[in-house]
Amino acid sequence: MIVDKVIVDNKAGLHAKPASLFVQKANEFKSEIYIKKETTRVNAKSIMGVMILAVQKGDEIQIEANGDDEKRAIEQLKQMIENRFDFVDEV
Repeated sequence: MIVDKVIVDNKAGLHAKPASLFVQKANEFKSEIYIKKETTRVNAKSIMGVMILAVQKGDEIQIEANGDDEKRAIEQLKQMIENRFDFVDEV
């Protein structure tokens, strides 16, 4: 299992479109993937789970992956967040 933390810096946090993109990316991997905010841990492959976290700009989340492609999953999901989901209109 690999665990890493990342600060969500895009304006919308993990709501609506960013949450959808995150879940789509998580579902590309065979590994079990979870994200955690404070004490709440949810399945990163579930849009409802991700939305329940109500992640906002500036929140720190923990990404956990366990499986054959866990390293690649963590790297790509973290990169997606750090790149603000490639939204060019965000500051």
